[in-house]
Order: sequence, then structure tokens, then C-alpha cells
Amino acid sequence: MNILDDFKMQYRLGGIAQKLIFWNVGIAIPFFLLKAFAPDLFSVILDWTSLSSDVMIMLTRPWTLLTYAFLHADFFHLLFNMIVLNFASRLFTTYFTQKQLFGLYLLGAIFAGLLFVATDFIFQNNTILVGASGAIMAILVAAATYTPFSEIRLLLIGNVKMWHLAVALVLLDLIQIPLNNTGGHIAHLGGAFFGFLYIKMLQNGTDLTKGISTFLDYISGLFRPKKTTPFKTVHRNTKKTSQTSTPAPAADKDITQKKIDDILDKISKSGYDSLTKEEKEFLFKVGK
Repeated sequence: MNILDDFKMQYRLGGIAQKLIFWNVGIAIPFFLLKAFAPDLFSVILDWTSLSSDVMIMLTRPWTLLTYAFLHADFFHLLFNMIVLNFASRLFTTYFTQKQLFGLYLLGAIFAGLLFVATDFIFQNNTILVGASGAIMAILVAAATYTPFSEIRLLLIGNVKMWHLAVALVLLDLIQIPLNNTGGHIAHLGGAFFGFLYIKMLQNGTDLTKGISTFLDYISGLFRPKKTTPFKTVHRNTKKTSQTSTPAPAADKDITQKKIDDILDKISKSGYDSLTKEEKEFLFKVGK
């Protein structure tokens, strides 16, 4: 199995967070290439996909409230966001579902974008916004709001409580608002607030992502093969059959299915990268 097949398998078996990372990276690579080799075309596409702080432009291009959250300014912007997304999503999906993660990513991005546009009436920067940071902050703060006293270990720092990390990130954005990237830091704060609001409403019985989950179920149902019960013709053989019979293939199918279930269970616990080369090859073969 070559590296392309390995990526395909990771995408198929990975959760929503892994798919979001694939989408962000898959969109970023051609954008970076356009920026380097076709700057004029890049400017046109960026103009139609980034979020403008001008409310009139935003209203004529409403899709930009989502598309901006899959764009990044440069490689390091993308790298940092994907590292934090992977970290935050692992914390979030410890307690919530993959569909809730996806819904929170989208709604967090929309809310962060709306706050970015709204506050431009005050700052009047007349800028554009790109990046998944607002959506990622929604996921991270949601996890911290739900389990504020759970501890995580950070490199060079040691163990910290989740609420310490969330408060530190929010304060950093507040401090930097008057210094640089004003709109970006406001979007971060918008995402953080939405993550906090989402958990508080969820604890009161309202899941803001329920509509998105229902829509995803509907879409997946369209592509799910329908079960049919066709008429069957029954034929009775009056001749005596030989006592010897070939072994039924059901046993082999059961063994294969058990092996698949064991591997999928391993992925859910430790991730796709924990699989051995033989296990990856086996999944690739049965997936054809």
C-alpha cells in the first residue's frame, strides 16, 4: 500500500476532526500554489471566498461566512491551526459525538465571522478574514466549559487545568486586539464565546447543532442502499443429495468481520496511526 492509499484509508476511517484537517490542507495547498505562481487569479478567488468586514459585501456573499474558515494565510498559520484542531477535537469527542463536533465547527465559524463583521463598525479596519481559529476556539472552549477542572499536560509547562488554558487564550486575544490583527483576535473571541454558550445551552437541554446532525443523517440516508425484499422462487429437489457437503463460507466471513471489528475498535481507541502495516494492508484489501 503506497502513501496515497494510506491517506485514502485514513480519510475513510478517520473521524470528523481528521476529515476537517484533510479538507483544510486540501484547500490550502492549491491556494498557496496560486499565491506563488498565479497571484492575479489568487486575488480573485480570495476576494470571493474570504470574509470581508464590509457588511454589504458580506450580505452579497453569504457563503463566505463558512468558506473563510477553510482558508489560511500561510503554511505556519495552517500548521498551528491544524495542531490545535487535532488537540481540541480529541478533548471534545471524549464527551460528545462526531456530528456535534462538526456542527460546532461550522456554527462557531459563522458566529465568529458575524462578530468580526459587526465590530468593524467600531474599528473600521476594512479588512478580510481567513482561518479556522474562530471555529477551533469554539471547540476548545466548549471542552473547557464542560470539564473545567480536568487536567492536560502541555509541553514545557506541565499539567494545567482546562479552564486555565481557556482563560489564558482568551486573555491573549484581548491583549492583542489593539496591537495587531484586530479582526482576527475578535473572531477568536467570538468563537470562544460561542463554545461557552453552546455548552451552557446544551446543559439546559438545547443542542444548537441538532439541525446540522439531522441534515447529515438525511444526506447519508440518500446514499445508503435501500433494503428490498424481492419475491423468491422456491424449488424443491426430490432427488437424494449426497451426505458430503462443502464447508459453508459463513465461518470465513465471521472471522474476517471479527478482524475488521477488532481493527476498527483499535482505531477508535488509539487512532489510525496505531495500526501495524499488516493491519493497514488488510483494511485496504477488504475496502476495495
